[in-house]
Amino acid sequence: MRHLPIAVAAAVLMLGGAASAQETVKIGYIDPLSGGGASVGEGGLKTFQYLADELNAKGGVLGHKVEIVPLDNKTNPQESLVQAQKAVDAGIRYITQGNGSSVGAALEDFVTKNNSRNPGKELLYFNYAAVDPSLTNEKCSYWHFRWDASSDIKMEALTNYMKDQPSIKKVYLINQDYSFGQSVRSDARKMLAAKRPDVQIVGDELHPLLKITDFSPYIAKIKASGADSVVTGNWGQDIALLLKAAADAGLKVNWYTYYAGGAGGPTAIKQTGLDHQVYQITEGIPNSGNKAAMDFEKDFRAKVNLSLWYPRAVNEMRMFKAAAEKANSIDPVKVAAALEGMKFDVLDGGEGFMRADDHQFFQPIYISSFGTLADKAKEPFDEENTGWGWHLVSKIDTANAMVPTTCKMKRP
Repeated sequence: MRHLPIAVAAAVLMLGGAASAQETVKIGYIDPLSGGGASVGEGGLKTFQYLADELNAKGGVLGHKVEIVPLDNKTNPQESLVQAQKAVDAGIRYITQGNGSSVGAALEDFVTKNNSRNPGKELLYFNYAAVDPSLTNEKCSYWHFRWDASSDIKMEALTNYMKDQPSIKKVYLINQDYSFGQSVRSDARKMLAAKRPDVQIVGDELHPLLKITDFSPYIAKIKASGADSVVTGNWGQDIALLLKAAADAGLKVNWYTYYAGGAGGPTAIKQTGLDHQVYQITEGIPNSGNKAAMDFEKDFRAKVNLSLWYPRAVNEMRMFKAAAEKANSIDPVKVAAALEGMKFDVLDGGEGFMRADDHQFFQPIYISSFGTLADKAKEPFDEENTGWGWHLVSKIDTANAMVPTTCKMKRP
């Protein structure tokens, strides 16, 4: 009997060790789950939950189960800070966010300040879609990693394609009035002027973010301008409703977009009747021709009932696992160090890498057009049951997707 306390103590130690080994890695998903951005936020949440299930089916991250914790920020920077603090209070050490660069800037600042005040309890911010260039330039932070191409990377690629289209004579710019939309507009002006000085900018419109329910007045302006092409970074309901208004008005122009493939976008494009006249620039497309990516797409659609809007989220989660394994730790400080400079084979094929200078991920970029698919065997995926899908127009390799950075990163 005198040995009982020792046995009990040993059992407690064993149970404690087992509990530690099974500790869940929680990732706070801070994105809109209500309001105007809810459709894209819900789609993103389902994507990350699917990816967590994929990791867990393969043993998790170093044996730890991965859990996605949804935190509704209503696409609002202040609400995002409330949700980030909730994550910290709950012991969450990783957050991910994508929709809204104003939110991204607020979270980047929050994480940087939190980590300077709380050594040993650092928080990492994984950015999958907030693409304002400032986040990896003047506002860069060691604790922020971005898997999406910044808006200037995308515009560089998009205008390289546009410059070789002689039919483009008059361009109308319409964007959301916040940091991201403003960067799309300024980059488009600057790069088109340099590459196609003959092109006229016949309109340059900014509108409130996720607050417009009827875009017909804006479409009337585009029609009156005589534009043959529109450039827009609009996302969420702002691209779907913009295209719907274009369809209702019978506006027949080419569209060069960042996010036309989001919820409702494909249906609206089909309604316009613009067969292969709406273009999108992304880090992957469903009909990429890459077998592994297309197999993933097929399974994802079957289980989630959505198309994969965010191939970059796949790269993010898989790289998180790889970095943890490289560091042999789930500690955010060690994972961050492992991510710096990491090379990784991306979902749609080819090698990407996380630049250590600014924590911007570089990868192949694709320009695709939306419309009738001629060969269903090679391009099996349509969108939103329209019968139309994304067709590859141009691919930009990683080496040609690079842009310089002004980041002066402070490292711990």
